[in-house]
Amino acid sequence: MNKKLFNGKKILVTGGTGSFGHAFTKNILKNYNPKRLVIFSRDEFKQFKMNSLFNSKRENKILRFFLGDIRDKERIKTALKDIDIVVHAAALKQVPAAEYNPIEFVKTNVLGTQNIVEACLETKVSNVVALSTDKASSPINLYGATKLCSDKLFVAANNIKGKNKIKFSVVRYGNVMGSRGSVLPFFLTQKKLFPITDIRMTRFNISIEKSVDMVIWCLQNNLGGEIFVPKLQSFKVTDLAKSINPKFKLKIIGIRPGEKLHEELISTYDAIKTVDLKKYYAILGNFTEKEIISYIKKTKGRRVEKNFVYNSFNNPRYLSMSDLSKEIKKFKLSN
Repeated sequence: MNKKLFNGKKILVTGGTGSFGHAFTKNILKNYNPKRLVIFSRDEFKQFKMNSLFNSKRENKILRFFLGDIRDKERIKTALKDIDIVVHAAALKQVPAAEYNPIEFVKTNVLGTQNIVEACLETKVSNVVALSTDKASSPINLYGATKLCSDKLFVAANNIKGKNKIKFSVVRYGNVMGSRGSVLPFFLTQKKLFPITDIRMTRFNISIEKSVDMVIWCLQNNLGGEIFVPKLQSFKVTDLAKSINPKFKLKIIGIRPGEKLHEELISTYDAIKTVDLKKYYAILGNFTEKEIISYIKKTKGRRVEKNFVYNSFNNPRYLSMSDLSKEIKKFKLSN
């Protein structure tokens, strides 16, 4: 860990009042000494609640809460004044809501992301990382499609930066165990049975702490233009249900609109330009062959195997029932 990475820097997090924003803020304030950390979001009540959690003398000196919407480019530019680093976490994320309200997701996840790109290019930001999702790989739902567009906008931003000393990269990971809207807190509210869409369903898993660690690693190591993917464990949704209460019945309700049986982080097409960096993968979709070879030399990475595909089903690393029980216990203790 490079302790000097954020020291004296001015950082802005879009969508900063969410689960990631809370964990990122906690990590940065604990391990680094930034000059300013700006939480940019559109919900004043969530900002008020978050401010009450980080209210020491030092935290009040560093933290700033900035109301705004990423749909408003001028407001973003105002927030980015003198900012060095941006973590773009703002997004609409619920799959069913996206299917019912598609244009709203396009406005935030696509047009809002382009506003971030343009505002960063027009200010003095030097490093920008966007959070993505496994649903952006081979998307079958509107949410995934908008996040794929967001990823493409970020990667392509490196082509138009000119002489600007700025890097745009993406971090793509799977289900955060216990995050708002995820399956674990939903299952814990059930009384007699668990509604299961399909007994074959699998999901990737990453803790919120590891997702923050990955973003920090990316900000330390990115060259610009990568989509970074972590090496995760998978779990069976039925195993999660049984770990909560093995006596409850499973009610099969069928896959919902836009829902996948298994989640994917790297498609066969992406694998053609994917480099293994030991702890993470880097998808270099916009890199030429010459640039990929140069990237491998700089990072000491290696190409993945031919016909490689990375999804939650074919993943060799699965969480056991014991592992899931520990995750459930950890979630209960933290809530």
